[in-house]
Amino acid sequence: MSVANLCHRLQSQVSPRTAAGFAEVLRRLGAPLQVAVAGRIKSGKSTLVNALIGRRVAPTDVGECTRLVTRFQYGTVDRVEVVFTDGRKQVLPFAADGSIPAELGVDITEVSHLEAYLTNAVLQGMTVIDTPGLGSLDAASVSRTELLLGAAKQSGADEDSTELDDTSRNAVAGAEAVLYVVTQGVRADDQQALAAFTAATASREAGPVNAIAVLNKADTIVAESVAGSDGDVWKAATMLAEKQASTLKPRVADVLPVIGLMAESAESGGFTSADAEALRQLSALDEDILETMLISADIFTSWECDVPSGVRLRLLEKLDLFGVRCAVEAIRAEPAITAGALRRTLLDASGLDAVRQRLAIVFAARADGIKAAAALASVTALAHASGDAGERQRVHDAIEVLLAKPEAHALRLLEALTLVASGAVDMPEDLSEEVLRVGSNADIGAQLGLPGAARPELAAHALERAGWWRSFASFGATPAQSRVAHVVHRAYFLIWQQIRE
Repeated sequence: MSVANLCHRLQSQVSPRTAAGFAEVLRRLGAPLQVAVAGRIKSGKSTLVNALIGRRVAPTDVGECTRLVTRFQYGTVDRVEVVFTDGRKQVLPFAADGSIPAELGVDITEVSHLEAYLTNAVLQGMTVIDTPGLGSLDAASVSRTELLLGAAKQSGADEDSTELDDTSRNAVAGAEAVLYVVTQGVRADDQQALAAFTAATASREAGPVNAIAVLNKADTIVAESVAGSDGDVWKAATMLAEKQASTLKPRVADVLPVIGLMAESAESGGFTSADAEALRQLSALDEDILETMLISADIFTSWECDVPSGVRLRLLEKLDLFGVRCAVEAIRAEPAITAGALRRTLLDASGLDAVRQRLAIVFAARADGIKAAAALASVTALAHASGDAGERQRVHDAIEVLLAKPEAHALRLLEALTLVASGAVDMPEDLSEEVLRVGSNADIGAQLGLPGAARPELAAHALERAGWWRSFASFGATPAQSRVAHVVHRAYFLIWQQIRE
């Protein structure tokens, strides 16, 4: 990789401390993409983490662990490491139910974060960082989150030290991508909180190339409160997610509805054959009686029927009322449905597959480019932190040479996207939308705004837009706009070449 070669080449030309930072950048380039799951407290972040991993391992009840940052990564042996602020580590076994222990048995004020290693295929390509909920945190939790994600900036390290100082360490520690969890109402400080999660390290803010959001707890939306939903909860959630996407633009690529609790239960083994049998019994009840029971959780658990109240409470904890209704409808439509097929039906209804597909498109398909852009941001920050003007100039010149190479176009496109998304380069709204669309998608049809179109139409459109952006770069654009326009022109030209090939 070109960025890795740049780091190797510069290590002998910079101070020992900066060289140590470059070594950390190289390590990160070779590691899986790091995705931080962020959001307000009680938004269901940890439940969604469990669903994505496919194992109920992240604590979801409020406790000391939910005040800590936890990194879930691949390991050959399942274990939890408590990482202390002084660098010490203490290994802990998982609890009997396979989750991180509710109580760590250590002084939490001395803990930096938790490292959870799992023999899990999902984590071979992506490290998931579960963060404390924003909005109701103590100052210590906020500080720990900022330190691990690279949002904090500290200084004052010994100038002669060859160890990575706080500024340098924070510059290369940030997650490269963000999955932001919202519920029904996007608040003004959600915008600020999303901006605070440095998705590309070195204080580069999250943008549509490396951030998506999910509307969690979609089943709690009152469909009648969303005009045009026709009383359909999922349609209402989809419409609300689209509205939130426009609110959170340009910081996120998309907002997708999901029911995290149902997804977690269906995907992590929480939904059992005993649960399926209980639902089968409920489906045999008179329709009017069951409809009455499903009005509220209190009525559902207190109503007199053959299914024990404790069993119904367990179903609520796993599926809530919406999930129970989905399952009963599936059983009534297909009385012989197996427990496994019922689990898959619930998983489909949760919206998790769509989130995973979007993660694959936005993150996984361009993980190398996202990591390379993050690495360049880190390299720049490390050079600036050194205080050596000559060193800073050498790094700057090396990066400019790298970006001038044809193979670095993906990095140029990411840079252009970040400039437009952050408002650093002011563009007319329609052109900004086009830049975001071209740079935020991996699918050609989506990039061109022509999903499902035939190849000849795609090729003609790509060539036409390439010519338009070249003209705009030369006539009428400001110098800053022209820089972006040249990158977009080349992006369209390369798309045209790809279609023809």
